[in-house]
Amino acid sequence: MAASVAAAAGRLRRAIRRSPQWRGPSRRALSSEAPPTQAAAVRDAFLSFFRDRHGHRLVPSSSVRPRGDPSLLFVNAGMNQFKPIFLGTVDPRSEMAGFQRVANSQKCVRAGGRHSDLEDVGRDLSHHTFFEMLGNWAFRGVYFKEEACSMAWELLTQVYGIPEDRLWVSYFGGDPKTGLGPDLESRDIWLNLGVPASRMLSFGPQENFWEMGDTGPCGPCTEIHYDLAGGVGAPQLVELWNLVFVQHNREADGSLQPLPQRHVDTGMGLERLLAVLQGRRSTYDTDLFSPLLNAIHQGCGAPPYSGRVGAADEGHTDTAYRVVADHIRTLSVCIADGVSPGMSGAPLVLRQILRRAVRFSTELLRAPPGFLGSLVPVVVETLGGAYPELQRNSAQIASLVSEGEAAFLASLQRGRRIIERTLRRLGPSDVFPAEVAWSLSLSGNLGLPLDLVELMLEEKGVQLDSAGLERLAQEEAQHRARQAEPVQEQGLQLDIHALGELQRQGVPPTDDSPKYNYSLQPSGGYEFSTCEAQVLQLYTEDGTAVASVGEGHRCGLLLDKTNFYAEQGGQASDRGYLVRVGLQDVLFPVARAQVCGGFILHEVVAPECLKVGDQVQLHVDEAWRLSCMEKHTAVHLLNWALRQALGPGTEQRGSHLNPEWLRFDVATQAPLTPEQLRAVEGTVQKAVGQDEAVYVEEVALARTAHVPGLRSLDEVYPDPVRVVSVGVPVAQALNPASQAALQTSVELCCGTHLLRTGAIGDLVIIGERQLTKGTTRLLAVTGEQAQQAREVGQSLAQEVEAAAARLSQGSRDVVEAQRLSKDMGRLTDAVDTAVMPQWQRRELQATLKALQRRANTAVRKLEMGQAAQKTQELLQQHSEGPLIVDTVYAESLSVLVKVVRQLCKQAPSTSVLLLSPQPLGQVLCACQVAQSAMPAFTAEAWALAVCSHMGGKAWGSRVVAQGTGSTADLEAALSTARAYALNKL
Repeated sequence: MAASVAAAAGRLRRAIRRSPQWRGPSRRALSSEAPPTQAAAVRDAFLSFFRDRHGHRLVPSSSVRPRGDPSLLFVNAGMNQFKPIFLGTVDPRSEMAGFQRVANSQKCVRAGGRHSDLEDVGRDLSHHTFFEMLGNWAFRGVYFKEEACSMAWELLTQVYGIPEDRLWVSYFGGDPKTGLGPDLESRDIWLNLGVPASRMLSFGPQENFWEMGDTGPCGPCTEIHYDLAGGVGAPQLVELWNLVFVQHNREADGSLQPLPQRHVDTGMGLERLLAVLQGRRSTYDTDLFSPLLNAIHQGCGAPPYSGRVGAADEGHTDTAYRVVADHIRTLSVCIADGVSPGMSGAPLVLRQILRRAVRFSTELLRAPPGFLGSLVPVVVETLGGAYPELQRNSAQIASLVSEGEAAFLASLQRGRRIIERTLRRLGPSDVFPAEVAWSLSLSGNLGLPLDLVELMLEEKGVQLDSAGLERLAQEEAQHRARQAEPVQEQGLQLDIHALGELQRQGVPPTDDSPKYNYSLQPSGGYEFSTCEAQVLQLYTEDGTAVASVGEGHRCGLLLDKTNFYAEQGGQASDRGYLVRVGLQDVLFPVARAQVCGGFILHEVVAPECLKVGDQVQLHVDEAWRLSCMEKHTAVHLLNWALRQALGPGTEQRGSHLNPEWLRFDVATQAPLTPEQLRAVEGTVQKAVGQDEAVYVEEVALARTAHVPGLRSLDEVYPDPVRVVSVGVPVAQALNPASQAALQTSVELCCGTHLLRTGAIGDLVIIGERQLTKGTTRLLAVTGEQAQQAREVGQSLAQEVEAAAARLSQGSRDVVEAQRLSKDMGRLTDAVDTAVMPQWQRRELQATLKALQRRANTAVRKLEMGQAAQKTQELLQQHSEGPLIVDTVYAESLSVLVKVVRQLCKQAPSTSVLLLSPQPLGQVLCACQVAQSAMPAFTAEAWALAVCSHMGGKAWGSRVVAQGTGSTADLEAALSTARAYALNKL
């Protein structure tokens, strides 16, 4: 064992002395016999040390995609996968339940959400969106502070050979607000290990107290820092290793309670450790990044990377090097773990990262098209040995990165021209208009991340109108919220007079057939055609027809033709933008399109003058449209699946869909059972998994009149009418003899649909309620959101199963039973509100209801037993008399009240007040007054007098009362209680 650790340390030191030459991006196959890089040796030494010398079990890194944890976009710390152990919800039958000493190297991503380093990447020499966290854990008190500190010190000084005089430590200095004293135990451990007091620092809770969240496990931490200055001048400390001692639980009321089982959770960033061991000031100067930086230089022809920051980095070249190197690592790791660039949640953040990388590589490094994909093999070579999934998925990673790069380049070039043109029109002190930035952003039209737009402006010394941007973001949020309501949002409309005038002028209805001009590419993506049209009429917000509109005005726009889908048939309107032909650098955002008497009215904000007669080119927001297509085809499959589950007479009562979710109203005799909901999902999943073709054809309305199984709503359909058939050509579906419409989804529909069902990915019904008697409303999501919903449901099901197993094992004491009962309540709240399969929610709700009853019964039994025991002890201590005032340890206020009640039951003429000291100085109080002492003497007033003395509060009745307070002088509180009672008696 010691020999293997020594061998790992030897390999490490040899690797640090070695300075390998990188010869550019290699395309050769990776060899398992290649000598380990310096980073690999450092990682191996860490894992070998804990496995061989200290008996830790090595567990693989979890995916960077959190499984069933909606609170996280990405795994951002080593402890994420061990949350069930910290929370006490681990299934006692699972492998994880047996973990005691564990170590690993965890892939982490900090981008988006609460803990995001995305905007800092490139600006300095240390921030990353992807990094590796080396960590060791001790669960359930198998070891604690002394062992954890000793192991860390031994590894850093003996295995890695870091000079002791370069290491400083910090520890928790206490928090008077919460009554927590300093962590003197950790301080003394470091002193015993030889760290002089002059290199020790104490900090408050901001720096040295770790919390999982607003509630839950927490505890003090001690950190090891490295002095970059090496004793020359003032210390320059960088944090190297954080050791967290999880020993408290933050309750819902903000108080801290001791955990029944303590844990150790440590984390050390590999990138920073490597920089220290290789004598570098920057993590980008280590061998984890130098191969990438060299490959970027060779592929772009930009000047070599020189590590400059701030004003010294002229042209932001070195910043671009760091951004591209960091982002291609993040993209590669995330795609290998199943997170691809997309339109919501973590996929949206990854899309933003990809687009930032494209912008920095093409604009600042002058990289050729397809450059980012060529860097993937370099990432695989540096990280693939530790994370084999990168090797397995390297071709897919390169393909997705290259596709995303190509898709974004045209938007980036247009966005840059729009920014340049807008800047030329600004005065010296003007801020950049929020409307233009919004139209460029992921929330607008071209898909440039807002932080990227802001960065491009910052490079030119221009400030963005942030207040205006915040207003637009709020309006977008309000618009999305309104979409969730049954009542459709009203935009600009043409009234009867405007429509009459158009008909009088002989203006034909808008030709909107170009909205169907899209095709499925061999790569699986969709290509949407643009549309050139002429402005026929402009309308102000009050509906007045005008010949032109000026800058900044919101107007209605009528064209001779359009490729925009106007809201109808339950499908949300398209959004996008238009440009004037010949003037491509001015975007006119189109917020929505609506049908008014056969005319399509586009709601537009005009950044410049727009006139009747102008020729324009229209561009739909492709991601928005594609998401609507997915939902609309999913609605058809859901309709068909409901008929399969509930019977052929099942009727649709309405539907609505937008890019985020779909809503479906169905006539039902009774609420759907969990089994029916699950069967419906299964039927849709089967059709999606078969990737069936979707056939669409216009036919004479008369041909659809007598087709068995054909779905249509009680609406007026045009003639000819569009028929959408899944898996069966329309001609075959409409043949009455074929009965095909009974076997698959065939509907009359004017909406836009996928051309194959596979792009739906998945469908999950996440909500269900009775809209009216006989009508059920279903809410569903598809694709990535559906997959996340299934993972959340599976995770909650495992938690419920684990809770049931813990309940069956029984509780040793009241505290454990109460914690289990609270866990049932917490799980019930989580199941009630989670985005998860509705069938699974209903099943878990029923299970939890029964478990909660059992848990509450167990608590009552244990409390009654404990109360009986303490009652007998107190009766033996106090002789018969009118008063008992004493202290007793009770694990909860509920137990204390039960003790008081039982005392008074056995001694009816006695008035009783008991105090129970708790951790951190809190004191519980309960009292009961004998009937013979009232009304002059009441329990509520007695408890209030005592709790007020302790700075707390009290509540209750004349007979029984309770309260809480805080005091270090219990005798003074008891004296107050006795004095008050004797005065009243």
